[in-house]
Amino acid sequence: MARNRFDVDEELESPFNFDNLKKVMVYVVRYKWSMIFALLLSAVGSVVGLTGPLLVQRALDVAIPEKNVPYLVQLALLLTLTIIVNIGFNTIRMVIVAKVGQNIIHDIRKDLFDHLQALPFAYYDNRPHGKILVRVVHYVNNVSDALSNGILNFIIEIINIIFIIVFMFQVNVLLAAVTVAGLPVVAGFILLIKPRQRKAWQLVSNKNSNVNAFVQESIEGQRVTQAFDRQKTNMGILNKLLTERYNSWMGAVYVSNTVWYTTETVSQIAFSLVYIAGAFWLQPMATFGVLLTMGTYSSRLWQPIINLANIYNNFVNAIAYLERVCETMNEPPVIEDAPNAYELPPIVGNVKFDHVNFGYEPGQKILKDVCFEAKPGESIAFVGPTGAGKTTIVNLISRFYNIEEGKVLIDGNSVMDVTIHSLRSQMGIMLQDSFIFSGTIADNIRYGKRDATDAEVVRAAKLLQADEFISRMRDGYNTEVKERGGGLSQGQKQLIAFARTLLSDPKILVLDEATSSIDTSTEQLVQRGINILLKGRTSFIIAHRLSTIKSCSRIMYIDDGRIMESGTHEELMAKKGNYYKLYMSQYRENQENA
Repeated sequence: MARNRFDVDEELESPFNFDNLKKVMVYVVRYKWSMIFALLLSAVGSVVGLTGPLLVQRALDVAIPEKNVPYLVQLALLLTLTIIVNIGFNTIRMVIVAKVGQNIIHDIRKDLFDHLQALPFAYYDNRPHGKILVRVVHYVNNVSDALSNGILNFIIEIINIIFIIVFMFQVNVLLAAVTVAGLPVVAGFILLIKPRQRKAWQLVSNKNSNVNAFVQESIEGQRVTQAFDRQKTNMGILNKLLTERYNSWMGAVYVSNTVWYTTETVSQIAFSLVYIAGAFWLQPMATFGVLLTMGTYSSRLWQPIINLANIYNNFVNAIAYLERVCETMNEPPVIEDAPNAYELPPIVGNVKFDHVNFGYEPGQKILKDVCFEAKPGESIAFVGPTGAGKTTIVNLISRFYNIEEGKVLIDGNSVMDVTIHSLRSQMGIMLQDSFIFSGTIADNIRYGKRDATDAEVVRAAKLLQADEFISRMRDGYNTEVKERGGGLSQGQKQLIAFARTLLSDPKILVLDEATSSIDTSTEQLVQRGINILLKGRTSFIIAHRLSTIKSCSRIMYIDDGRIMESGTHEELMAKKGNYYKLYMSQYRENQENA
């Protein structure tokens, strides 16, 4: 998939193969009995419907010439009955297929979403989120329709064709042969055009994905767009993407319509030849009833063939989407439990990095031979320039990424050997992005501990000094917040996210720039809550404001993926090394701004 670009077409990382189709057929098999019942209804309805032309033939060739009114009325009643049965059975079949289709959509989307939640951070770091979203919604709809309606209708039309041919040969062999003579022509053309169709619809899929990625990114960045007056520029970009999408769509439609035009043309030629053969080639000439019946059957034969051509077009379209869905579902979770993973016992809090090397990209080391040990209850602060590897260290403690070389041990247990759930359920993690979900404030605070009582929620908020502003809100803790915390200040969102972390009562606490969006006066209040929380817990803190970490057990200065200095605040200040310079530069800056 294109990496972090909305204007770059996706490239499939593996060519389509029928193994992918076999995988998604599992969803169809779950509802096989409903599908079989719908198929039987269609088959019976088709046979009943095909007796209609025979009844018309009997009326034209027997009842009317003999002026047998009772027989004619009987035939008319039977014809009416065949129409009613055919319509009734097809109606029931459509209801069944609609239900099956919606169930398939539900199952695929649920499994796809479940798989997305198991994928590592690296997957989301490297992909436009809009291109992921379009697979879960739009592409799944197309695939499920092909799997339910497409497959069932394909089988039904094949059965219809077989039944019609059988009925035709029962009426007249020569006219039946004339009608089916065009089938090889249509089949050959479809096989010839297939590769071009698949390529054309893949391009449409790419352009749809690009538009979705740009729109999603633009919505998230709307504040920045308006702040920099980028509306016209963005409209130009969107117009370019929409034009590319339009051109690709029209190109695919032109290719697909050639199948329909070819089928329609051959069907009309065959339909005309039936009457020509019946009038001039047969000796004696076919009766009017036979000609009308064969003409009706010829029309009915080519209608399912035209339907098959349309089904084929839709299937080729769906294949392009199926490739995208399968590519996502085939993406390895990477961060998953080892085959023999065991439950991490209750954490005491000893954390050790043993010669750890790590990089997000092959050959590019972010951490280089990192070694340190945190004793239970210690608070370790990481400081240093941007990109030095501070966040990477805490991410490895939580096992958000797999460790390439070395070990990260918690109470002597490698994080690679224990179950992810048993590891993270005993940790409290406050990341830089204080993400707030839509719902109430109370729901957001108890997000990591769903069984928390209201009293526990309030206690966590009070500890972080968040209760004051929450209580002033219209509905207090039951106040509904918008998507991504719209309506809340950045500081308020961070306080709520902090309370969410505290409520889980972690044994190991990770704070990554936890107070970066809180003003200085609020930070002083929050710091009191942090100091209470740190007691008895092993804590790892990344902070931009060095004044907040002066009381930590140890401070480590990280640069170029290595621990350059380590010690208490007083020890590092006495060394007058990198930490001293960083602290003094912040101190002078604060003095100037005071």
